[in-house]
Amino acid sequence: MRKNGHLLEKADIIQLKEAYKWIIHPMISEELGVKAVSKSLFEVGVVFCHQDTDEDCHFLATVCKDCFKPAKNKHSVFTRMAVVKALDKITDNDFCIHFPWPPSSPKTTCQVVDIQCNHASVFVAGRYNKYSRTLPQTPWVIDGERKMESSVEELITEQLIAVFKADSFNFSSSGREDVDVRTLGRGRPFAIELVNPHRIQVTEQDMKDLQQKINHCDKIKVRDFQIVSREAVAHMKEGEEVKTKCYSALIWTEKSIEKEDLELLNDMKELKIIQKTPLRVLHRRPLASRSRTIHTMKTEYMDEHHFRLYLKTQAGTYIKEFAHGDFGRTVPNIGSMMKTTADIQELDVESVDVDWPPALED
Repeated sequence: MRKNGHLLEKADIIQLKEAYKWIIHPMISEELGVKAVSKSLFEVGVVFCHQDTDEDCHFLATVCKDCFKPAKNKHSVFTRMAVVKALDKITDNDFCIHFPWPPSSPKTTCQVVDIQCNHASVFVAGRYNKYSRTLPQTPWVIDGERKMESSVEELITEQLIAVFKADSFNFSSSGREDVDVRTLGRGRPFAIELVNPHRIQVTEQDMKDLQQKINHCDKIKVRDFQIVSREAVAHMKEGEEVKTKCYSALIWTEKSIEKEDLELLNDMKELKIIQKTPLRVLHRRPLASRSRTIHTMKTEYMDEHHFRLYLKTQAGTYIKEFAHGDFGRTVPNIGSMMKTTADIQELDVESVDVDWPPALED
């Protein structure tokens, strides 16, 4: 090429896999009677092995020894990244000295060692209500031992996996509630990524039927069950710190409740509190002090030692710790403001104020 005055830039060189696609796509189209395209939700990966070609790059190890280092999880030091790094470092003169030119013709053909078929993930979204105080959101396993027989995640996904025939799944939600906390109102938004589904054609009626099957369980209910895009799932996680949540809590106090105590709480607006990471989650959350806002509070007298507290708070507020103070790690708290010992006996999530996914007609 150089003798004829043609200089190829890096972008001018055609990757072997691209040439292979040009050859194989028409063959697939003819055989299956469908159009084969480069970018598709369905992907076929073909893995080849050719011993002669594999040895072509071995000379690089003598020139750039520091580029090829053994790794526990690699079968060979001649990885793609290592070879590219070595080719970037080697000079043209050294390359010409060590690499035979012109290259010899191969004596053997390459072998197909694996064919992998994968479909892009399907994303299902909705909202769930949790009516049980003995049901965790995700499987609860401690030191290899399962603590609860089921979870919200499993009750929803077992039906989905069966219908979409997916290899696996990833469950995510807009926050989470404790095992003993109910989620009421319109429920908590969630999304499930179904990895490599083997069935993707489902109708709106199929989704309604799936929703009804899940809702046969008396512990949870789902609504607004629908297929969404990968990009749409990002909306659920947007604004984690700015969205609000509403709760109702049954509060016990050691001292008898006075009218003035409840009026004090009712009058508070936009109360700023500081919460150190609660002791109960310190094993899985980093130690930090976080500022949170209690937007509004409303009380309802029950008896001399109990009242119901309705709160609207910033997302990420630990409500239980706001009640009892967590040994002074949350300040101020209900106990300190009422000058007594206080604790939560029941807690319910009344609403998660995220306008996603789009509401569907029942």
